[in-house]
Amino acid sequence: MSDQLDRYPTRLSEPVPHIERTDPTVWAATPDPLTGGPLSGTVTSPELAGFETNGFATIPDLLTPDEVAAFGAEVGHLAADPVLYGDERVVVEPVAGQVRSVFQVHQLSKPIAELIGESRIMGLAEQILGSPVYLHQTRVNYMPGFGGSGFGWHSDFETWHAEDGMPAPRAVSLSIALTDNYPFNGSLMLMPGSHRTFVPCLGETPSGHYRESLREQRIGIPTPDDITFLAARYGITQFTGQAGSALLFDSNMMHGSSNNITPYPRSNIFMVFNSVDNALVEPFAAPQRRPEHIAARDFTPLRTDADAVLADQAR
Repeated sequence: MSDQLDRYPTRLSEPVPHIERTDPTVWAATPDPLTGGPLSGTVTSPELAGFETNGFATIPDLLTPDEVAAFGAEVGHLAADPVLYGDERVVVEPVAGQVRSVFQVHQLSKPIAELIGESRIMGLAEQILGSPVYLHQTRVNYMPGFGGSGFGWHSDFETWHAEDGMPAPRAVSLSIALTDNYPFNGSLMLMPGSHRTFVPCLGETPSGHYRESLREQRIGIPTPDDITFLAARYGITQFTGQAGSALLFDSNMMHGSSNNITPYPRSNIFMVFNSVDNALVEPFAAPQRRPEHIAARDFTPLRTDADAVLADQAR
């Protein structure tokens, strides 16, 4: 367990009040060591203007139709690859038995790795986090029709803090839709503004818990009373839109999705960017670290110093 000061205690034996966040949502820019100017952290994309207030932003048409087709075929091949069957990076649906997620996808797919490294992708995270970023996690999520199971309400940061040792909520997730997201096919639900409230959860983290939690999370989840309170305070909205659109959201955003009982499958490329100034320490509320394919401990920035200078000059 981490010996650092824990400002977000969770996995407790008794209920405690919610914690109002003191960390920023949009972080001040880190000075560039080469130029002295801002490296990142200045919100220049119009789509991100409401991120501070809402904790999320939608980016329509982040991928072109041709890119959607190409990446859709790529993730289809991954799900059908017999070599990956039994690989620990592949998670299957608890009931239907179909592929639910493929982790560390940037190491399994060169096209996806190249996409993640593009400025239009990681630049979104840099604008919010105010520093160079590295990949905490990548995966492809699949929600097949007639059998795709949802994700219960949760904050990703609660898990990343408790089980991975992420000190502060200075991380963002980018979900790029490869299929149309309708209100009825298990699209993601969010509570706008809930990123400002951290919900401590109950229950000790069992050893090896992560294996089951990737299929169905039962530890590190808020109570019905927590969700009722947050819904009354913040309301609930949905991320819907055509294939190629994307959702960028804060690590402490309360979100979840329902089962997909429609004929319309849903899939997305999911990537988590963490600030290099927020590197993982030992878990705050778990007996051991989760594996590297779930929580990377290579904190190498995605963008080199030379890349950063060119990006600043282009702004």
